[in-house]
Amino acid sequence: MWKWLKIVEAHTSTRLYPLMAFKGTELVALYPVFIQKKGFVSVAFSPPSHSYLLYLGPVIAQYDSMKQDKKESIYLHLQEEINRYLFSVLGCKYFRVRSSPGIYDSRPLMWTGFIVEPQYTYRINLSLGVDQIWNRFDRKLRVDLNKAKKEQVDVKQGGLEDLLFIADSLSRRFREQGFTPKNYVAYLTDLYHAFHPENLKIFVAYHNGERIGGMVSLCFKRIMYLWIGISKSDNPGLSPNDLVQWEAIQWACHNGFDFYEEMDGGVRRLRGFKAKYNPDLEIWYSAVKYSSSFYQWIENVSRLKRR
Repeated sequence: MWKWLKIVEAHTSTRLYPLMAFKGTELVALYPVFIQKKGFVSVAFSPPSHSYLLYLGPVIAQYDSMKQDKKESIYLHLQEEINRYLFSVLGCKYFRVRSSPGIYDSRPLMWTGFIVEPQYTYRINLSLGVDQIWNRFDRKLRVDLNKAKKEQVDVKQGGLEDLLFIADSLSRRFREQGFTPKNYVAYLTDLYHAFHPENLKIFVAYHNGERIGGMVSLCFKRIMYLWIGISKSDNPGLSPNDLVQWEAIQWACHNGFDFYEEMDGGVRRLRGFKAKYNPDLEIWYSAVKYSSSFYQWIENVSRLKRR
């Protein structure tokens, strides 16, 4: 985790503050925060923008096994101290945190002045086993997967060249839609060299010797994440990205993972692609806090100008 955060720092024009909370000499929480200077103003993020990170936020030791009263007390006190340090000591004017799934309580954020929005992601419970997971898929998805295999779409694990192919395919799609995508080549290359193949895996679909689909997955603490994937295939009648994801799910099942996450269930246009795997919905939170109503007004005006 530390190595990943340092790579993020190097590619996002931010400074990493790996904040730690102690109770006496006992470490009770980690709270990675990235500080960015915008002119004379300091702003804080967890995670920072343009980092391909969906969420980050606090990590509280033994949180799942705590009694509810202790969960609330520690989280609330932690958030109060983090806010005090960022706003009073570092002089930040804005703090955006996106908490990870598993911390279901957003009240410590609301109670300390954050504007909180619920967000969602999809998870498949791999303890069900490959056969039961397959049976839970939408019927049309199963038909499409079988057709892709019949048409001899082949899925293999890939390397750096395949990772950059996937990233370029996404950038090309964004340009077709009128957007100017950020160049992530150097960032993704550094992550690849640091984490492939143990924590970063690439699955690529081939047809007639050509790459026609693919995805990049992350593996951490018995969860496999669909992180980056190629947008809709240009090959009519084939479903290479569905087959890629199915092969990744099977790989995760056979290698002892507990969950497979289709990251971010909050994008409406992707709902149909992700929901047909019949995953479970998991909640996380995006929250922002301002040092004053004046800076909140400035941020709102900036957002209107960007539209």
